[in-house]
Amino acid sequence: MADSGLDRLVAGVRRRVNMVFKDREEFDLTSGDIPRPLFYLSLPIVVTNLLQTAYNLVDTIWLGQYSETALAAIGMAFPLVFFLISLGLGISIAGSILVAQNIGADDEEQAEFAASQTVTFAIIASLLLGAFGYLNVGRLLDLIGGPENVVAGATGYLQIISLGMVFMFAFFVFMSLMRGYGDTITPMLVMFVTVVVNMVLDPFLIFGWWVFPELGIEGAAYATIFSRALATVIGMAIMFRGNRGVQIHLSEMWPDLSYLRKILRVGVPASIENTGNSIAVVLMLTIVTPFGETVIAAYTVGVRMFSVIFLPAIAVGRGVETMAGQNIGAGEQERAGRATNFAAKAMFGVLAAVGVLTWLGAPNIVAIFSDDPEVVEIGRLFLRYVAPTFGFTGIFHAYKGGFRGAGKTLTAAAISISMLGLVRLPVAWFASGEMGYEGIWLAFAVSNLAGAAIAFAWYRLGTWRDASLTDAPGVGPAPDTDAEPATDD
Repeated sequence: MADSGLDRLVAGVRRRVNMVFKDREEFDLTSGDIPRPLFYLSLPIVVTNLLQTAYNLVDTIWLGQYSETALAAIGMAFPLVFFLISLGLGISIAGSILVAQNIGADDEEQAEFAASQTVTFAIIASLLLGAFGYLNVGRLLDLIGGPENVVAGATGYLQIISLGMVFMFAFFVFMSLMRGYGDTITPMLVMFVTVVVNMVLDPFLIFGWWVFPELGIEGAAYATIFSRALATVIGMAIMFRGNRGVQIHLSEMWPDLSYLRKILRVGVPASIENTGNSIAVVLMLTIVTPFGETVIAAYTVGVRMFSVIFLPAIAVGRGVETMAGQNIGAGEQERAGRATNFAAKAMFGVLAAVGVLTWLGAPNIVAIFSDDPEVVEIGRLFLRYVAPTFGFTGIFHAYKGGFRGAGKTLTAAAISISMLGLVRLPVAWFASGEMGYEGIWLAFAVSNLAGAAIAFAWYRLGTWRDASLTDAPGVGPAPDTDAEPATDD
C-alpha cells in the first residue's frame, strides 16, 4: 500500500513537471529538427545545475552571515573539493558518452552493461580518492597558503567532505548515466529533493539552532554529505528498478577489467580536463590569497556568481554531448555537427544578454553575499571586467560538448587546459604584478575570449567525425577484437 501510494505521488509530480518539460519519449534526438529536442534535453539540465549550484550558494550565503573568515574558508576549500572529485569524474563522463552512443546505435544491452560497470568503477575510485583527500588535506592547503584561521576552517570542511566522497561521486554518476540515456528530468527531480534537505539543515548545523551544536563551516559540510547520501539512495534505487532511464544490473557489476580499459580511454582525458581545471583554480587562489581576506571573499563571490551565470552554457554543452553522442552512434555525423553549431550560436546570444544585465547590476549582485562595502566594491569590479565576455563562454562550452559526445575527450581536455593554463594563469600572474588584483579580473576576460576562439577553430577542423565507441551487439565488449575508441586527434 505504501509503495503504491508513493508511486501515485511520484506519478502526479511527474505529470505536473511534464507540463513544462518533455520526456525522452516525446522527442527524437537523431532525427527531425534540432532546436526543440536540444531545448527539452537541456532545460532540465539547466534546472539541475542551478539546484546543484544552490548547494554552494546556500553555503556561501549562510557562512557569509556567520563570519567573513568562514566565507573565505569555503572559498579556499571549494577548489580542493573540485580537485578531488575531478580526479575520478572522468569515469562518470565516460559512462554518459558510452551509454549515449550505444542508445544511438539501438543497443540497450550494451548501454546497460556500460552503466553497470561505470557505477562499479566510480564507487571504487571514490573510496580511494576519499581516503587520499582525508589524509592529505593539510598538505594540499599548505600549497595554497593563506591566513591561519581561514586554513583551519577549510581543513575541517575538507576532511568531512572526503569521508563522504562516495556519496558525492555516486550521485554524479547517476546524473551522467541518466543524461546519456536522454532522461534529464529524473535527475532534476531528485536534485530538487536533496537541495531542499540541504537548505533546511544548513542554518541548524552552522548556527546551532534548536538542539543542534554550533558547527560553523563544518556544519555546512555535514549538511552537504547528508543530502548527497539521500540523493545516492534515491538515484541507485531508480537505476536498479529500471523504470526510468538506463537500468543497471547487479549481475553485470562485477569489475570487467577489459571494459575498464574502454572506460579509461574515454574517461582519463575527461579526468585530466577536470583535474587540470581544478589545479588551475587552485593556482589562481595562490595568486589571489596574497591580496588578503577581503579580496579572497570578493573573489569567492564572483566565482560563485559565474557558476550560476554560466549554467545555461554548461547545461547546453551537456545536452550537446548527449545529442552528438547518440547521433554519432546512429551514424548521423552531419546532424551532430549542426546541433553543435546551433548550440554555440544560441548560447552566445543568451549569455551576451546576461552579460549586459550583470554589468549593470554588479554592485547589487555582490551585496547579496556580503554587506562589507570593500568586498562589494572589489566584487563589482570583478563582475564588470568579465561580464562583456560571457557570450564567448557559451561558444566554448557548446563546442566542448560536441567533442565529448564524439568521444574526443582528449581534445576537449586540451582546449580547456589551454584556455586556463596557457592563457588565464599567465595573464593573471603578470597582470596582477602591474595592476594589482584587477589584473586577475582582466585574466578571466582575456581567457574567455581565447577559449572560444580555440574551441571554434579546432571544431572546424572536423577531426571529431571519425569517432565511435559502440560495440558489436551483445553484453560486454570483446577485448581482443574491439576497435579502440578514438579519443585523440
